[in-house]
This record gives sequence, C-alpha cells and structure tokens, in this order.
Amino acid sequence: MPKTKKEAVLKKVLKKIVPKKSEQKRLKALANRVIEMVNKESAKYSAYAIIAGSLTRDTWLPGKEEFDIFILFPTSLPEEQMEKIGVEIGKSVIKKLGGKYRIEYAEHPYVCGYIKKMHMDIVPCFEIDSTEHLKSAVDRTPFHVRYIEKKLPIELANEVRMLKQFCKAQGIYGADAKTEGFSGYVCELLTIKYGSFLNVMEAIAGWRAGFVIDIEEIYKKEEYEGVRKRFKGQPLIVIDPTDANRNTAAAVSPRSFQILRSAAKRFLDSPSEKMFFPTKKKPLKLSELKKMQKTRETELIVIKFRPSAVVPDILWPQLRRFAQRLESILKENEFIVLRKDVYTNEKDLASVLLEMETNLLPPVRKHIGPSIFDESGSKNFIKKYKSLTINGPFVEGEFWVIELKRKFRTAQDKLKDSLNDSLEILKAKGIPSHIAKQISKKYTIVTDIKKIAGLTKKDKQFGVFLREYFEKEGLT
Repeated sequence: MPKTKKEAVLKKVLKKIVPKKSEQKRLKALANRVIEMVNKESAKYSAYAIIAGSLTRDTWLPGKEEFDIFILFPTSLPEEQMEKIGVEIGKSVIKKLGGKYRIEYAEHPYVCGYIKKMHMDIVPCFEIDSTEHLKSAVDRTPFHVRYIEKKLPIELANEVRMLKQFCKAQGIYGADAKTEGFSGYVCELLTIKYGSFLNVMEAIAGWRAGFVIDIEEIYKKEEYEGVRKRFKGQPLIVIDPTDANRNTAAAVSPRSFQILRSAAKRFLDSPSEKMFFPTKKKPLKLSELKKMQKTRETELIVIKFRPSAVVPDILWPQLRRFAQRLESILKENEFIVLRKDVYTNEKDLASVLLEMETNLLPPVRKHIGPSIFDESGSKNFIKKYKSLTINGPFVEGEFWVIELKRKFRTAQDKLKDSLNDSLEILKAKGIPSHIAKQISKKYTIVTDIKKIAGLTKKDKQFGVFLREYFEKEGLT
C-alpha cells in the first residue's frame, strides 16, 4: 500500500490529538506559576525545581492536563528531612493556589495537587551527578528530562503524540501496574530511535520477544544475550540511555508487547483512523453471558469484596497474586481453572473471576500412596488410611491406592473453607496482605449468572471487563 495512504490517515489523526492553543496556554501558564512558587520556597534549602514529563517536550495529549514538578535537594540534606520539606512545599503551594491535595507514596512521599481540572505531582528528590549514585528511583527523572530535551527535536513531538495515542487506543499506554504497558518516556525513546511514527510501526512489526533497543550503544551486539539474561522474562528491553542497568520497558507485559506488535502489523497492512480512536466497548449483557456459558459449558465464579484504600500500583499486583493463589488452592483439590482474570474500580469493588472447567467433582477421590517396595512407608500408609477409606487399600502397578470420600465437591465450597479464616491465617496461606485484610472482614462468592451480570448495573466497567474476558483479541 502506498505510503501516502498511511500519511493521509495520520494527517487526520494529528488534527484530533494536538491540544488547542487555549489548552496549551492555560496549562503552561499554571505550570510556570507553580514552578515559580516552588522555586521561591525551595531556595531557602539550596534546592530548585524543574518541570518533568510530556509538557516540557510538548508531547502531551489533549484532555490530559497534568504535569510533574521535581524539587532537587542537595545530597547533604538527610533523606527524612528532604521528604518532609518537599511535602511541606508542595502542600503550601497548592493551598496558596486554592487547590486541593493529597499525599501519595512511592519510594518517597509526594504531593498530588488538583487545581480546577488540572492535576500536578510535586515530587522531592536528590540532585545527584550520576545515576550510579541513585538514592531512589525518582532521582533518575531529572536525567530523563535533560536527555529528552537534548535528543528529541521539536519536529518529532507530533510523532510521539501519534505513538502515545496509538498505544492508548490499544489499552496499553502507561507503565502503571494496572496497564502494564508503554510509558510516555518509552514512546519518546522509540521515536528518537526510529525517527517517525511510521518507522516505529515498521520496527515494531518485526520485533521478537526479548528484543533489545540500545539507543546510545552502551552494550556491544555480542553482549545482548547477556542483557537478555539480566532482564529475563521481559519481552522488550529498552536500555535507559541515562542508566545502563535499567530497562525502561520493564513494565511492559508479554500481553501488551504482543498487542502492540499485532496492532502495528494491522496498521501497516490496512491503515485506519479507527486504530487510533476505537469504538467504545459496551458492557456484556445477561443474554450474551448466558450464551457464552451455554457454548463453553464452563462454570463462572466471582469472588468480590471492597478493595483497600491503597494506591493502584499496590492494589493491582496484589489482586493478581490473589487470583493466582486461588487457582493454586483449587488445583491442589483437583478443581481445574480454565482461565482467570481480575477487576477493580479501585473504589468499592474488587473481584476475581474464575472460569472452571467443571464445578462439581464426584464424591469419591483416588489417593496414591508409596511403592510396595517401601516397607516402612507402606505400613505407615495402611495404618493411617485403613479406617478412613471407602475402598482399599489395594495395589495398582507397584503403588498402594485407596479411595476416599471427597471433602469438597464444589469449587465454591473449597473457596469458602479457605477464605473463612482470620487475617493472620489468610496471610499464612499466601493471600496478599491488603487483600487478606479485606477478605477477613467481608467477601461474597457469586456463581449465579444473573447475579454476575447484575454487578454491571452498579459498575458498567465490570460489564466491559466481562466482554473483554470473553472476546479476546485475535493477535498475530
């Protein structure tokens, strides 16, 4: 297909993703006002502030009115004092501007500020001379700012915007724990590496799992195998130009990697605006859910509870680990989970969806014991189980076998038995701490199809989650 067709599509897309001048003026004016105020208060501590993020390189998307302010403190200041002063400065500035704030926690506490519709993070960090002297991950950000300012020419800003919008449309824009996708910084680095959106698409289409991108050629090609071993399990490795020991694409999951690769191929084969602005998905209806279950002949189980008031980057990984642990518990009791997924609105609903191959097991179960050649083990096995067996002991091949009455015939009964415990026992069973705390208070197991579909009435996004669960992408 002629390149002009692709360019025609991109020209139309660009008109929709460049912020209006009024929006740009409003955001930049506030950012400049905030940094002026922060600098005034920071000077007392020999510190100064910089603007970080997409605002500084004009790669931000319309509607995303936000920016980050980093306060760089001298390393002579004790860490605890640096954190305290940084937070106090952030709070003071937001208050003076008539906004609202909350304190969030990453490696350091920082201030999230809201002034009308605009959002800002004011983050304290140390000013260091090299990423080899990092005290925490946030100390690396100023190096990113300086690198992008130096390497990303203004004429590539819109190329970055298109890549960000393309990732956003696929649901994989963002390095947060929920999305597990491509950060703005990675999008900028890819654009620097390949020079244009179209070149990025062509490169992505040829990626293979474990692909290494090293813009500054920190490593030799013959060292790439060692790089892959260092970042084992990470499908895309983009060496941070400011820190040779960091993969800037570490957040990218195998699923997100494959989604982008597949989408790039589709765009190159058949360019379309829809790939940047997809139709909004509708919640799955009860009739559709019934049809899915009838076709698949599986059983659905939803464990729902109220999530803890923790940041999403803690909540989502714990929710996924919880689902994994539930699958293991069921597997230990011969219940096979076909597939699973998790959902939370991060406010009043957290849930694990388990799709069971079968939800009802027979009343009898087979238990295999030691070899008959193991004299001591055989005696202990017979002694332990003889009074409990409903059939046997007998021998199959060289092994002792008995048949016992099954304690749990349904998966939900086993789940109830495992989850109806105290907080300490739940944690001892491997349930993540914040999840265990909420489960110990209250949880509900939902198996009725109508009730599962009914959750959509209170939360439409749960219905979208169900649709996405049953209607998976046809990746290539």
